[in-house]
This record gives sequence, C-alpha cells and structure tokens, in this order.
Amino acid sequence: MSQKLKDQSLSSEVQASALGARATTGKHVTSSDLSDFDERIRRTINAAWEKKALDVTVLDLREIASFTDYFVIATGANRRQVQAISDEVVEQLKHSGTRAARVEGYQTAEWILVDYGDFVVHVFDEKARRFYDLERLWREASRVDVVPPGSELSNLKSEISDRKSEESDQSERDRPRSLTDL
Repeated sequence: MSQKLKDQSLSSEVQASALGARATTGKHVTSSDLSDFDERIRRTINAAWEKKALDVTVLDLREIASFTDYFVIATGANRRQVQAISDEVVEQLKHSGTRAARVEGYQTAEWILVDYGDFVVHVFDEKARRFYDLERLWREASRVDVVPPGSELSNLKSEISDRKSEESDQSERDRPRSLTDL
C-alpha cells in the first residue's frame, strides 16, 4: 500500500498520535460551564488550575466502565509541578471532606494517580501523557476539554467580541452625519 493511501486511511486521531500530538475531538468547556460536573470534580479542576495545570480533560466513563465514573486528566511541565498539582488536588478535596482512597506514582512523578472511587485523577508529565494517551485508550468515553479562565480560547472569545464592538464603533464614526460630511 502506498504511503499516500496509508495516510488517507488513518484517522486524524491516529495521525495526531503518530506525530506525538493529542487529537482534540472533545467538547471544550470554559470555567463558567463547569456546573454540569459534581462539586468534587469542579474542586479538582480548580485545584489543578491553581497550580497552572495544562490540558485539563475530563473523560465520562459511566457508559463504558464499572470501576469509576470519571477520569480527570491534567499535565504538569516538570516533576515538581506534577507533584504540586496532585498535592493541591488532595489538599483541596481533603479540606472539603473527601479523602483519596489511594495515591500512586508520587515519587517518580511521571504519572500520579489519585483514586477517589467514583473518579480518578491522573496527573502526567508531558512525555508520559503523550506515551500513555488515556484519551485515545478510552476514546469511547465522552470527552470534555476544560479551558481555564484567561486561556487562549477564553481570550479569543473576548477578542472576537472586542473586534465586533470596534467595527461597530468604526462604522458609526465613518457614517456621514450631515450633507456637508459627504
């Protein structure tokens, strides 16, 4: 089979995986749209954001798995940040009365798993996240990419709104007010 034909037959998800990138096929949710999630998952997401977690994603496994309902997946840029993200999640949830059943991988901090029973938090370093690619492994799950306030997507929405407003203002200024303006 020719390379061109192989490339055409591969899905975008597989191509992205082969290039070391994660395909983003899920729905994007901003911080203001988190009300659909359980309070503990919202706390988890906010705790991860407080420590500047990257690529926060929630996988809804209720339809396809019996051992847990959700995965919350986040990435840290280095070992310290991965540990700081998981520490903040554990601390925030413990403060609200929810204790982790188990924490694994903390010392190596490539992949820290924090098990809360009905949801599991996975905090990866960038290399491990690409390698294990839970989003691809659990691709049948409903996926929600959670976008923090002030992120590029949030900024893009406000920038579009600002541009529309500026265009409206500009057209108002350019409109002739009297016959002498023509």
